[in-house]
Amino acid sequence: MASVLVVEDDQFVRSALIRHLTDAAHVVRSVGTALEALREVAHFRFDVVILDLGLPDLDGSEALKMLRGITDVPVIIATARDDEAEIVRLLNAGADDYLTKPFSVEHLSARMAAVLRRSRAVAADTPPSTVIRVGGLTVDPLRRQAELDGARLDLTRREFDLLAFLAGRPGVVVPRRELLAEVWQQSYGDDQTIDVHLSWLRRKLGETAARPRYLHTLRGVGVKLEPPVEPVR
Repeated sequence: MASVLVVEDDQFVRSALIRHLTDAAHVVRSVGTALEALREVAHFRFDVVILDLGLPDLDGSEALKMLRGITDVPVIIATARDDEAEIVRLLNAGADDYLTKPFSVEHLSARMAAVLRRSRAVAADTPPSTVIRVGGLTVDPLRRQAELDGARLDLTRREFDLLAFLAGRPGVVVPRRELLAEVWQQSYGDDQTIDVHLSWLRRKLGETAARPRYLHTLRGVGVKLEPPVEPVR
């Protein structure tokens, strides 16, 4: 059983989803606009959000961005758009999965089960009081907070996931395929996705690819995070 928020403005589709999810023993709340969805996640705890893109007050992609600013709840996009570039953009923006309309209730159930398994596995694998420290970098997976030399880092959900994964393996070169599987939950994908997020993360850590401090890329191999080497005086 899961607590589900359905964000869908089409009353027919919305009713069908509510009926199916309720029959499957899930606890369901539903809204028809992006602003209502933001209010819901601010006041209630959900296990998963099913988000339509064609909302009347705000495009679903913008709603996703705003949701990611206040919650890490898994989000499954429900969309009639089948453009691959758009789907990749949404996944990179923080969506956990997507369904192209029309879809069957069986398909939705399978995708929900997979997303819930992943999110619960991550929660179970995270030690309740483990704070990772690498040099001047501090990462708290439970509170999803990171600091550099005592200053709070303003990270997106994906940036934090990437940083926490690498910081938990200091000095270890992590292959790109492993990053896609563990951070993005994808068995395949474009290396550009990783490069873009590494670039954003480096900027927030005050470094560049040409002058790295914490993040080091080994061309053709992978990425590692390790404490900076202080210059000899």
